[in-house]
Amino acid sequence: MAPSKKAGKKGVSGLLGGGGIGGGGKSQKVQKADWSEGFKKKKAAGVPDMTLLSTITNEAINDNLKQRFNNQEIYTYIAHVLISVNPFRDLGIYTTDILNSYRGKNRLEMTPHVFAIAESAYYRMTTEKENQCVIISGESGAGKTEAAKRIMQYIAAVSGGEGSGGGIESVKEMVLATNPLLESFGCAKTLRNDNSSRHGKYLEIMFNGLGQPVGAQITNYLLEKNRVVGQIEDERDFHIFYQFTKGASPEQKEAFGLQGPEAYAYTSRSGCLDVKGINDVTDFQETIRAMQVIGLTSDEQNSIFKVIATILWLGNVEFVEGDDGNATISDTGVTDFAAYLMEADPAQLQKALLTRVVETQRGGRRGSVYEVPQNVAQASSGRDALAKALYNNLFEWIVSRVNVSMKPHQNPEYVIGVLDIYGFEIFQDNSFEQLCINYVNEKLQQIFIELTLKAEQEEYVREQIKWTPIKFFDNAVVCSLIEDKRPAGIFATLNDATATAHADPSAADNSFIQRSNMLSANPNFESRGNKFLIKHYAGDVLYNVSGMTDKNKDTLIKDILDLIEGSKDDFLHTLFPEKVDHSNKKRPPTAGDKIKSSANALVENLMKCQPHYIRTIKPNQHRSPTEYDDKAILHQIKYLGLQENIRVRRAGFAYRAEFSKMIQRFYLLSPATSYAGDYIWEGDDRSGCERILLDAKISRDEWQMGVTKAFIKNPETLFYLEGERDRYWHTMASRIQRAWRAYVRRKVEAAIKIQRFWRNQKESLVYARKRDYGHEVLAGRKERRRFSLLGMRKFMGDYLDVGGTSPQGEMLRNAAQIGPAEAVHFSSRAELLISKLGRSSKLSPRFLIITDKSVYFVVSASKDGRVTTSLERKIPLVTIRSISLTNLRDDFVALNVNACEEGDPIFTCVFKTEMMCVILTLTGGNMAVNIGPTLEYAKKKDKRAQIATKKDETIRGDAIYKSHTITVGSGEPASSVSNPMPPRKPKAKKAAKAAPSSRPSHRPTAKTLPGATKPSAPAAMASMPSAPTASATTRAVPAPKASIASAASRAPPSIPGRGGPPPPPPPPPSAPAKELYKALYNFAGQAGEMNLVKGESVEVKEKDDNGWWMVVKNGQEGWAPSNYLKLIESAAPPPPPPPTAARRAPPAAPTPPSAMNGSSSSTPSNSRPSSTIGKPALAPAIKPKPAIPAKPSVGAKPAFSGATAGGKPPIPSAQKFAPAQSKKTGSVAPPAAATGQLDLAAVFAKRAQQARGD
Repeated sequence: MAPSKKAGKKGVSGLLGGGGIGGGGKSQKVQKADWSEGFKKKKAAGVPDMTLLSTITNEAINDNLKQRFNNQEIYTYIAHVLISVNPFRDLGIYTTDILNSYRGKNRLEMTPHVFAIAESAYYRMTTEKENQCVIISGESGAGKTEAAKRIMQYIAAVSGGEGSGGGIESVKEMVLATNPLLESFGCAKTLRNDNSSRHGKYLEIMFNGLGQPVGAQITNYLLEKNRVVGQIEDERDFHIFYQFTKGASPEQKEAFGLQGPEAYAYTSRSGCLDVKGINDVTDFQETIRAMQVIGLTSDEQNSIFKVIATILWLGNVEFVEGDDGNATISDTGVTDFAAYLMEADPAQLQKALLTRVVETQRGGRRGSVYEVPQNVAQASSGRDALAKALYNNLFEWIVSRVNVSMKPHQNPEYVIGVLDIYGFEIFQDNSFEQLCINYVNEKLQQIFIELTLKAEQEEYVREQIKWTPIKFFDNAVVCSLIEDKRPAGIFATLNDATATAHADPSAADNSFIQRSNMLSANPNFESRGNKFLIKHYAGDVLYNVSGMTDKNKDTLIKDILDLIEGSKDDFLHTLFPEKVDHSNKKRPPTAGDKIKSSANALVENLMKCQPHYIRTIKPNQHRSPTEYDDKAILHQIKYLGLQENIRVRRAGFAYRAEFSKMIQRFYLLSPATSYAGDYIWEGDDRSGCERILLDAKISRDEWQMGVTKAFIKNPETLFYLEGERDRYWHTMASRIQRAWRAYVRRKVEAAIKIQRFWRNQKESLVYARKRDYGHEVLAGRKERRRFSLLGMRKFMGDYLDVGGTSPQGEMLRNAAQIGPAEAVHFSSRAELLISKLGRSSKLSPRFLIITDKSVYFVVSASKDGRVTTSLERKIPLVTIRSISLTNLRDDFVALNVNACEEGDPIFTCVFKTEMMCVILTLTGGNMAVNIGPTLEYAKKKDKRAQIATKKDETIRGDAIYKSHTITVGSGEPASSVSNPMPPRKPKAKKAAKAAPSSRPSHRPTAKTLPGATKPSAPAAMASMPSAPTASATTRAVPAPKASIASAASRAPPSIPGRGGPPPPPPPPPSAPAKELYKALYNFAGQAGEMNLVKGESVEVKEKDDNGWWMVVKNGQEGWAPSNYLKLIESAAPPPPPPPTAARRAPPAAPTPPSAMNGSSSSTPSNSRPSSTIGKPALAPAIKPKPAIPAKPSVGAKPAFSGATAGGKPPIPSAQKFAPAQSKKTGSVAPPAAATGQLDLAAVFAKRAQQARGD
């Protein structure tokens, strides 16, 4: 039985496709479960959210933090507040993979991390459209600066998105570059921290409506400028001094007279020049790169380093006491070089350092002006004041210059602020700097109390929510003690003491001590001689009054300002823009006034944002990665108020929102409030919120309704609501995608059906032509087997896949020694008749292979327990004279060859008709087919033999051979033709889905959302551009009514060979307009080329890329150079009418088997055309390509001799590559005959001529 088309394709795919699933198609990648996931998870230590602690005490909090610290888990939650313990080592938890794992995740989905806080801030900014801020607090060395850097790292990574543009990327780079730049100029090594922030920084990253960063702004708070001129033992000056003195280039060292840090008093006084783990040279290069990213020019960088060098040299100015008790300069060469760097007069610098101008007043009128010499202490104080002023103004200029570079180029809509400010400090000797630092931390603690504790409880009372109040410490009294004016606080008292005793610092300090006694009534203040104690929220701090009033004054004497004003350095004038006004008697603002106003402005900015908190804890004072100091951490837990924070969170509600915002956010979750994305609730907002929560199946004890807000108790409930809302959007998107995919699928399936029908129609024509050719060859002379007449019978040819890549096919090809240039057209199993000495011949199995050159018989034999396959006989096609068959239904075939010792092969093959057609096709049909009651063949070279046939109805199966007689039963009549293609089984139609009964019969009326006009889309959809309006994009296209009507009434085309008569042929279409080209130059061609005359018109038949075109002129064809031709422009003809469907006639000869490689895998019903028996038999041969003249080699264009002098020279053009042989698309070039082989076509043509001559 012949295999069907599907069976044949299946077999081929199984042999060629490697036996794998989808061997011929795309492999499906299925993500498997990760079995190693369990090994990657850490063993849980403690609880990740301390609101889940069973016992709420400071000791229980400490134990939980200790367990997680020992397990290398440094982050812990208290609801939305993140507690961070400094590990003092790199834990590898800030990689890109970990960062990406937190993108788009809710806080409760992941382990506690600083990235989760950054994700929450960015997500709430993009969804709730509100400003956000991250407040990082804790003592010095607890990790505040590192936390701020990680916040900025995360926001820079997730904001903007792909294709956001170079401007967005430059803003991200500049925001990240501010870290190394400001760390170099604003951080220093202290006893507690190697990279301690000695200034406060509030970074505001500005975003547009799409969540992309468009700019940033930095606000600086209270630089510790006293560190410039002096540090305690084992501390360092600011990093930039050591980086510059160690990493400066040779040119900078030469220009600024630089030496090592040990050569300068300001950097070597503390005895600490190097820090373990800090490479000052590498950090200096990072600082230079950060300056370049920010946009600082080389001149600006040079001016900055010039000021740094000036400060270093000012510190080396030494004063000695003269004979008169006044100060003198020990080495004027130092002041001369400092003046050279300042571009000022050296004498004026010495005068400003050694003397002071004093003006007397009488009754408010100006008096005499005196130059008063200064002693050593006063001169040193003036020198240090100049150095501090230079560095402070330089730092403020750098911050302002950074802000200029990061200024947004479009109006920002939202802001995320990151506050990195100095932590609470308690030293052995605490002065004015510690007072200011601790005051700012008190203000931050006040914000934390107001926004998380006090405000929360007040809101519960105001909204009439049932809950249990929690007692907590309110530090507002401490803030009032420091900043109030009436009654006077510490800053106001310092200002009064400074104003009344401005000449002598010690007298001003004594005045402050006397005035501070009035503050003793405050329970948080204690006066202790020349010191005073303040009871801060973080602990009691004892401050030293000595020098406090002088530090609070924070002004330069006018002599120093006159010196700077007289400098020729424009950059110094930029640092000190205020001009000296000798007539202005108004007291300038003190340092206390400045830090007070800055802190209040900071609080005002923070109160405008939604806060996120990170509370940092320092585990020990030795920066050890393993030490955990329980006593020190218990103290930090206490003053940070973690216990009160947990109590409030346990008794309060995790989420609250106004009714209108609640509805805007979650109205989609209830069918009573939404329909197809529209808001349809007709009641008030409160009842709408209740209906949403009830329909979301939230328990009543999980939420309460206030006066204006809805309160949700647990964060898990909010997470569930957000998840349901996201699922709604995904469901809607899935519906749209499903409808679109169904439309595309129907469209593709319709196209596939049409293509399949057409391919099978073409394929069936080929198969029908081959079968009909077999019928024509047999010509009613041989009875047929029933299986040969099946409608699904296909002439597949290479049944053993010898021409493919299957193991069996390769084995047979190698055994037959078939070369790669030899094409296999037929292969099948056969049985060869073998003569036995003294006995009847016997059929033996063989493999039959037919190529375009020979017929091969391959045999497999067993020898020594092994099966070997070898070539038994090779018969060239040119030696076959005829093919002999019997007239019965048996499968015996004899190949009558030229005289040889082996004789003619007698064999059986179930595909004998197809085999015969293949041989006839390959030989051009010039071969006789003998069919009769006997088989005549040559048994030996000179011995003829004959095999007779006998019909026996008792034989049901294959024919039986015995004693030169073939016995077989009756077959189908010799005049039988192939059966029609059996119809395909109709597919069962799917039942239509019934519409759900709950669906309303009419669409409800949409209402306007409270506070909005349409529902807010998720963050992923909010950045999508809005679709253009229909009025702006759509056009009215008139429908072709006549065409539609005719198409609807047109009958389907009849299948060729089936049904009624074919439709009348369509009218001949109008001839398409020919493209005519005009010759630009004369061209005298050679053989195969077309001569051209300038100005004549020719038609182009074929265009090749090698520069030669086939042209037609006067009915003759020839090649011409393309650059000699120019297209003649003509008006486009009107489009022809649509052609009428017509039946195409089948080809005259069958397509070679190689044309069937790309056929489809299924055949529609009734797609095979009818048989064409009755037409004269034609030998199926490949139509040769018509000969065309050979192309000459590509020549160069003719030179233009008429170019005018001075004109534009000709543009040189590269010569195009000429391929060795031109190939048109779709054409198959006949293979070149190998050297030493016989030309089959010539042999057969010669034989035919001889036969006609005989």
